[in-house]
Amino acid sequence: MSVAKSVTFIVRSLRLGAASVLPGSIARRIEPRLLQLLSQQVKNGVILIAGTNGKTTTALLLCTILERKGFRVTHNSTGANLENGLMTALLESTNLLGTLNTDYAILEVDENIVPRVLAPLQPRIILCLNLFRDQLDRYGEVDTISKRWTKVISTLPPETVVIPNADDPTLSNLGQQLPQRVLFFGLNEPEHYLEAIPHAVDSIYCPKCGHSLDYKGVYLSHLGDFTCPQCGFSKSKPTLESSEWSQILVGLYNKYNTLAAATAAIELGVDEVTIRYTINTFQAAFGRAEDLVINGKRVRILLSKNPVGTNETIRVVTQSTDKTTLLVLNDRTPDGTDVSWIWDVDTEKLVERGGTLVVSGDRVYDMALRLRYSQKSPESNLNLIVEEDLRQAIATALEHTPDNETLHILPTYSAMLEVREVLTGRKIL
Repeated sequence: MSVAKSVTFIVRSLRLGAASVLPGSIARRIEPRLLQLLSQQVKNGVILIAGTNGKTTTALLLCTILERKGFRVTHNSTGANLENGLMTALLESTNLLGTLNTDYAILEVDENIVPRVLAPLQPRIILCLNLFRDQLDRYGEVDTISKRWTKVISTLPPETVVIPNADDPTLSNLGQQLPQRVLFFGLNEPEHYLEAIPHAVDSIYCPKCGHSLDYKGVYLSHLGDFTCPQCGFSKSKPTLESSEWSQILVGLYNKYNTLAAATAAIELGVDEVTIRYTINTFQAAFGRAEDLVINGKRVRILLSKNPVGTNETIRVVTQSTDKTTLLVLNDRTPDGTDVSWIWDVDTEKLVERGGTLVVSGDRVYDMALRLRYSQKSPESNLNLIVEEDLRQAIATALEHTPDNETLHILPTYSAMLEVREVLTGRKIL
């Protein structure tokens, strides 16, 4: 423990980063059972949050709710969600003797490592947010992931509480198969249906029999109200009535995050007054609909790392009157090295509205080409600016943003960290 804490002190003192991974990596080599030993000391249990999109926002909201009730909460708030990151977060709450003095541990976990960490963590609650195509070079298709999840979750103790997304056919089916106590969250607001099923959909076939699902309507991607005409499989009933719950963050996808956190908080015995107050005063996590003021101008960072997430952030942008957007596309390990997913994004909607689009990042020309192909006519009123240097791209985008408008920045994960460092002068990882 003392070695890990010393590493943390050195890394942060020298401003080499947030020390969110290295201490856990070193401690794990010394004691391979570290994750299990630490999680056993959490007084009221571990809450594991998994899914493709929304982990950080949901985790931070639930953490804020519990802290408002006076609980001590450990959370991997930097988003380091692999084994070493989980261990580092737990280690940070220990004393030099290795004693962990915390009431809850809220751990957001990369969907691909869920099968590896469930046994040592023995979570009290598992929140399953959604499954979308994301980094196919690492994960494979969503059906493969869901089968792994179902197999390993079913081996956990019967008192484990699993909270899946009822609107996701794959996760709704997962919950219906488990022997544990299962609560569902989801939307029941037909007024928010999309006009048509988006191009970037993953699971529109019945997970039980393979027949095409009948959708009464979809909220985003394949999330919606569905039934199978072949075998009768249908959406599970959510625990909460979504129309009775407000949200403070932009985007319908954040309504799902709100409902997931609220369902878990109620299960933990938190009163609704505290939950609703926290939701209505909640501040976004870094890079997730985060608002900043830079040189007197408003900037909103909307993490956009896969087709579904990017379609939703584009929806946020197109629903505003702001006409300047910066897109930053990287292909590093945290982003996924395969960027072909940008061709599944409905960039046409962003291009059709015109205005100024600035593009940057490691794969700047891939994104620029995608946007060019989205133009119906070369005479459109789109002002496309290609800038390889990120710092200059940000400066250019700010110059084109009027004082009374907001600059929307849509970056992939590593790009989001770079953007924040340029804008705030501080590293996250």
